[in-house]
Amino acid sequence: MESYAKGEEQPLLEETIGVNFERTAAKHADREALVEVATGRRWTWAELDADVNALARALIGAGIAAGDRVGIWAPNCAQWTLTQYATAKVGAILVNINPSYRTHELTFAVNQSGLRLMLAASNFKSSDYRGMLEETRGDCPDLERVVLLDTDDWSALLAQGADVPQEAVAERMATLSPRDAINIQYTSGTTGRPKGATLSHRNILNNGYFVTELINLTEADRLCIPVPFYHCFGMVMANIGCTTHGATMVIPGPGFEAETTLRTVVEERCTGLYGVPTMFIAMQNHPSFAEHDLSSLRTGIMAGSPCPVEVMKKCVEQMHMSEVSIAYGMTETSPVSTQTRDDDDLERRTETIGRVHPNLEIKIVDPATGQTVPRGATGELCTRGYSVMLGYWQEEAKTAEVLDAEGWMHTGDLAVMREDGYCTIVGRSKDMVIRGGENVYPREIEEFLYTHPDVQDVQVIGVPDEKYGEELCAWIQMKQGATALTAESVREFASGQLAHYKIPRYVMVVDDFPITVTGKVRKVEMRAVSSRKLGLAD
Repeated sequence: MESYAKGEEQPLLEETIGVNFERTAAKHADREALVEVATGRRWTWAELDADVNALARALIGAGIAAGDRVGIWAPNCAQWTLTQYATAKVGAILVNINPSYRTHELTFAVNQSGLRLMLAASNFKSSDYRGMLEETRGDCPDLERVVLLDTDDWSALLAQGADVPQEAVAERMATLSPRDAINIQYTSGTTGRPKGATLSHRNILNNGYFVTELINLTEADRLCIPVPFYHCFGMVMANIGCTTHGATMVIPGPGFEAETTLRTVVEERCTGLYGVPTMFIAMQNHPSFAEHDLSSLRTGIMAGSPCPVEVMKKCVEQMHMSEVSIAYGMTETSPVSTQTRDDDDLERRTETIGRVHPNLEIKIVDPATGQTVPRGATGELCTRGYSVMLGYWQEEAKTAEVLDAEGWMHTGDLAVMREDGYCTIVGRSKDMVIRGGENVYPREIEEFLYTHPDVQDVQVIGVPDEKYGEELCAWIQMKQGATALTAESVREFASGQLAHYKIPRYVMVVDDFPITVTGKVRKVEMRAVSSRKLGLAD
């Protein structure tokens, strides 16, 4: 049987984000919609819709037309959510600026997208957003205005909506189409220049809806959202997932902190929790973990990077997330293409990325020939359907590299489709290690090393080798109080359990891994650091 699967057909939401949001707000007017833990502020659905409309009128008053680009550069906060839905109502294209960007990256994103208006925090952690914006203004000729969210700029912007009629928002919404571009998200750019994935109302409204349909989200749920709004995980899977179902959005803080997130789940009686694996690992290994009553939890999603089996088991057994789901996707596909289901057994929910989403198609192809491979064989995962982006913003050639003439998005991820249609990611095509002619998939080695009792987290990469072309190097974070592992002790542990060519030659014990703001490990950077420290020629 070929590695091809088509999801069940279900009615799509053929409407704009604003129309969908207003229907939810009307239906659940007095229920709690949004909680910002850091400030203690709370909104009912009626109050949230009123504040979104106030900002939407302000944007109209400030001269923002449908199709204009409005940027947001800030950590998670209530204003981020307000901006997300206000721009959707007026048809502005929201440009998500990565909170970790510095001046060079900022200038590129502002100019490449043609930003007219930037909404930004003044600062966060080591990022002086105000200072960087002042430094780069001269290099950004299209950027007409900067509004700092935590200053009088915000109230000054809102004041511009005072004289804009209430009906102006509805009139603007009536001119919009579900297929209009509504969001530009720059890919993390771990290799090469970032590209602006351009997404429509239809793309992200439906993906947020179906992601949360599959975890049975309802208006009775309260979702804790420590994942960044800048990324699809926060903005689409969390926020739009909640607003399409009437569930409460709970923002634990501007950035992720393990104990703050755990405390938020307890105090707000959250029923769902999202996170990338590094977040769950941090929570599960926090000294106060056992002190928190997490019994209110039932569901959530782990995504963003491969999910270690042992970490998922702890989610189910110790965090009470019996219905936790694994989702797989990428920014260019809004983001989710496959997901586990609530009635899947533990094996499927811990060892696969699930099966194809409703209304989508997936296939696994030979990267060299483009032919669909048999089930059980490794190849590149491709997906097609409503969720595929409109394209990279003003980058037709780059779009054509990943999106073929038949509408298939080539993900660059290596996967295997099992006989039952469930898929397993075995690595990125560029992360695959070729050692002496043998293809080695780092994910397999990582999963094995997770079973070592002293290993808290592990990442495996390829490093240059004169004899074999590449050798394996394992970066390992040790559990608290454990004795540091060496290459020899890892070899002893793996002996007889892994083929000799799969056993890492090098072991580096580290405190942390270089990661992107979305929690993805930067293996490109790890390779460079390893080669330098080990004295290997690249």
